[in-house]
Amino acid sequence: MAKKDLLSIYDLSLKEIKNLLSKAFELKKKRKPLDVFRGKTLGLMLEKPSTRTMVSFSAAMVQLGGTPIFLNIEKMQRSRGESIHDTAIVLSRYLDGLMIRAFKHSDIEEFAKYSTVPVINGLTDREHPCQILADVMTMMEFHKITNPSDLKKIKVVYIGDGNNIANSLLAIASVLGMDLTLIAPKEYLTNRELLNKSLEYISKSKAQIKVTSDINAIDNADVIYTDVWTSMGFEAEEKKRKKLFTPYQVNAELLKKASSKCIVLHCLPAVRGEEISEDIMAKYEDSIFAQAQNRLHAQKAVLLQFLK
Repeated sequence: MAKKDLLSIYDLSLKEIKNLLSKAFELKKKRKPLDVFRGKTLGLMLEKPSTRTMVSFSAAMVQLGGTPIFLNIEKMQRSRGESIHDTAIVLSRYLDGLMIRAFKHSDIEEFAKYSTVPVINGLTDREHPCQILADVMTMMEFHKITNPSDLKKIKVVYIGDGNNIANSLLAIASVLGMDLTLIAPKEYLTNRELLNKSLEYISKSKAQIKVTSDINAIDNADVIYTDVWTSMGFEAEEKKRKKLFTPYQVNAELLKKASSKCIVLHCLPAVRGEEISEDIMAKYEDSIFAQAQNRLHAQKAVLLQFLK
């Protein structure tokens, strides 16, 4: 059977997303190690610093009976110019799968092209699919939703940079038929190419997608999701971003516009006092840290599906 990669939420069908979420909930409920990957190895190639991605994938692989192998790119021949082509072919002969956390999405696409084992996107500048599966799982948990089709009953608002998180939220909302509003300064809204991609799915799923710079679009939100204003790789824009994003901070005043059952999510790490105020971070730590925990269960489901 041909290998399958997870580079984007769009690599998953509606049925596959539902199955992954169902499996993730099952795994979380049982909390029981599974000896299904004995003798299998997963390479973790990290170009960017990582806490949740590195640890959750490592723990997931161990709990499934396999072995994670940490690949520090600075210690590999890639740092001296070895091609992705050669690296992918060699690693495919050692490993059963590869999780890559990369700066450029095009790099992970090239790895997948030449790799003969599954490649999983642990984050790129374009998407963060494993994070978003855990995010949707958290929304379902806290709003007591058992069927992903019922996610359309809640209003999800992402406020902040139109980054990889916003892109993957847009993707999964488009496939599942969710009600999603993306709010950002006009300079940092989701790009036109990705919006056009979402339209291919919206006509079928009937998703309600809104992209705006109007902060008032947060009204009656059931989920408010934010992320850092300056992602890794964009540090040169930090001053400019702080100035533009300050009116978009998730704080107590903003939460007054949300619904009474609203939860707050943040993919972490958070810069407390910037994109989210200290008091709101503390008030909603149950949902935020459950979201982080769900990375483990969602990724176990992903590994079972892609490394089987």
